[in-house]
Amino acid sequence: MSINPGAAEFPHRQIADQLRERIRRGDWGPGERLPSIPAIAEMFGVAKQTVQRTVDQLRVEGLLITKPGSGTYVRGTKRRLNRLSRGRYGGFRGYHADLAARYRQHLVEVGRAPAPPEVADAFGVRDGTELIVRRHLVRTEDVPVEVGASWFRVEDAAGTSLERREAFGRPLYQEAEEATGRPYASATDTLSARQPSREEAEILQIRPDTPVLHLLHVAFDAGHKPVEVAQATWPGPMTTLTEEYKIPGPAPDPDPDPGLTLG
Repeated sequence: MSINPGAAEFPHRQIADQLRERIRRGDWGPGERLPSIPAIAEMFGVAKQTVQRTVDQLRVEGLLITKPGSGTYVRGTKRRLNRLSRGRYGGFRGYHADLAARYRQHLVEVGRAPAPPEVADAFGVRDGTELIVRRHLVRTEDVPVEVGASWFRVEDAAGTSLERREAFGRPLYQEAEEATGRPYASATDTLSARQPSREEAEILQIRPDTPVLHLLHVAFDAGHKPVEVAQATWPGPMTTLTEEYKIPGPAPDPDPDPGLTLG
């Protein structure tokens, strides 16, 4: 491994390209520890500060993760989002077995909390209005890949199973439909990119300057009144969005006016 001192590309970026390629080839697999920064610096004949810049860059990209006192490891976890929140409803309004096998959702908090602005706006209430919230963390291969929360109006969910700290043996929306008596009829997904909060960065084990993807999911009843407002946040570099859909064929030409005579 070497760098070209005469190249226009900065040395730390040249090193990043080579490390990225080695990881892609499988020289270092997910969860495997990389050589130490001094060792990599010796490999390339550069200063340790140059390698540190390389590691910082690959951490921002989500390729590496640093464990204090242990070393730098290949993160290797990329989450594929399938049709945003549509995947939670499944083909038959149930679990997606393949997703359930790869991702483990852990319930971390249930209680009442003031509504953050985007949730309050979705419900059409004042900021800080007390709502019932269920917060969760999703892991795969013991790596955190999603932090999220589902919010409900107190008047809809107070005293129901939604306010108890318990995991359900079925999707949350099915529990919510039964608890509130309001079947879900439609939903909207709003996806945005932003910097993480300090708490999000700590939980997702990413640098504070690593961008995240944030989803706001609003589920409505038949009267188009919100039943649930859900938030989900993913590390941006480790998350891909895939949407598959059919493309309709060209519409046939309309029949000419039978009363029109062409001469």
